Amino acid sequence: MQDSYFLKTGTAGGTLTILFANIHTNDLVKTAVLAAVGATVSLVVSFVLKKLFGKK
Repeated sequence: MQDSYFLKTGTAGGTLTILFANIHTNDLVKTAVLAAVGATVSLVVSFVLKKLFGKK
């Protein structure tokens, strides 16, 4: 059972190391901007739909 733990831990650590080595700052900025735009659009659409179809 302990061998399985070390195998899983080693695999996860190696995967994370490769991911962090291949992620560039431009990708992080682009992802953050797209997430902010998506959240803002979602919020605005929710408010508009609530106003249109809310309780009368």
